Amino acid sequence: MLRRAGNADLDLGRLAFTQNGREHALLRPRSATTPHLTTVTLLSILENSGHSFERIDLADVWEGRAKAPAHDVDAVLLSTTYIWNGPILSTAVRWVRENLPGTRIVAGGQFTNLKFMSAMRDFPDIVAVVRGDGEIALPKTLDALAGRGELSAVPNLVWRDGDTVRINPTEYVDIDDFPSPRILGKQSIMPYESMRGCPFDCKFCSFPAASPKWRYKSAEKIRDDWIGYADRNGADVISAMDSTFTIPPTRLRKLLEILPDSGIPRWEGFSRANTINSVDLVAGLKASHCFQLHIGFESMNDNTLKRMSKRVSVKQNRRAVELLSQSGLSYYGLFIVGYPGEDPGMFQDTQDYLLREYSGHYALSKFSITDETMPLWQDREELQIVADDPTDPASPWSHIGMDSAQAARLQKETLDKVRLSNDKAVLSLWQHDYQHWLMPRHDHSTNIAVEKCLERMGMAPLDYTDVDEGAAAIRDNLGRLKEFGVELAPAGRQLSCEPV
Repeated sequence: MLRRAGNADLDLGRLAFTQNGREHALLRPRSATTPHLTTVTLLSILENSGHSFERIDLADVWEGRAKAPAHDVDAVLLSTTYIWNGPILSTAVRWVRENLPGTRIVAGGQFTNLKFMSAMRDFPDIVAVVRGDGEIALPKTLDALAGRGELSAVPNLVWRDGDTVRINPTEYVDIDDFPSPRILGKQSIMPYESMRGCPFDCKFCSFPAASPKWRYKSAEKIRDDWIGYADRNGADVISAMDSTFTIPPTRLRKLLEILPDSGIPRWEGFSRANTINSVDLVAGLKASHCFQLHIGFESMNDNTLKRMSKRVSVKQNRRAVELLSQSGLSYYGLFIVGYPGEDPGMFQDTQDYLLREYSGHYALSKFSITDETMPLWQDREELQIVADDPTDPASPWSHIGMDSAQAARLQKETLDKVRLSNDKAVLSLWQHDYQHWLMPRHDHSTNIAVEKCLERMGMAPLDYTDVDEGAAAIRDNLGRLKEFGVELAPAGRQLSCEPV
């Protein structure tokens, strides 16, 4: 196919554009990554409390390259934020047992917020679980384990008292008054948490159950924190990790008033579709240095949205995309196929929208059941929800509308059709490995068009069984890239991969 396209040695890494007399690789590796918010928060708590510690990345545990500290360890703090079932938790606990035998484990994070009793029951190595806010509870727990206090006096703690599991009262930190996490050294992308809990009750999300009290920082604190991260850490991007940064409306209005001339870095965050409701609001977001929004549209069928308790409408989803697509702001739309109660006919509304109307980055996820505490189980009988293993996202499931195999087929069918048919919609998948945007001096629509060319060339061997048709598609997309100033550099030529 490549030979017939006239580029037998085609290498997408040689695609380049010239700017200010310098030739830049189109696919420049990302120069900085966003640290996990959990990591930043825990490091800040331990540094501020004066406890000495060593950090081991759980990714190293999963991949078998983690090394145990050479010195004595009094306790292991195990974050379960990225753990979603017992077998995964068992892997982490087993690593501690084998590499640091006899060491006590204190767990915390999303999974044990919900499953603290089963964690204590199934894993004797876990001597305590910090539920919810850890800023005060975690240092007090470590002090008590070291003999400088009583576990019974630590808020938010579940702990072993001999053969009995004790559950201490819950207390909440005033996150607007409490100092935000501080990080040492340079950090170009800073994760940020502006609220805890969530005021919504989407049935596919168990997050509110793990953090039931919704609290949020003021606009003024957010501004001051962001300026501080820019001054102290050289942050040039703030990544707001909240499920919905653009609420409440009063705070958003204040942010749009005080951020534009404040000297904050660029920022990105998550939003609900119904928040994006006017040209003036989008203009205000741009003026406040927002460069990217992530929006969970989920579905373009009103009945499915009602089943989800999403509290938005198809009309509001469509309006948000229309406003953003005309604004130049970057945005990612998130959609789901196979939510309980959705049948193929209902999903057809979402597929048709992605094929014919949507523009910009999008993701289409196959629905998965990750937790037996998800609110959707309230509809188990009505929607005939069945899951082989409710704690395993990869486990087969079925409901009154379809099963997981059919959802997977619809997902693939939709991705294939959108790739071939919609010139303005690009799957968000591979881009995270590269600098954003690929051509930062060009507008949103140009960058989407460039990514679309790459997507179609990269997938040509799958999309075309006829070699000549595939070769023609590759030639067409190379020609279109040339119109945007992107061409193949000669083999061996050195291209700049520095940030543009």
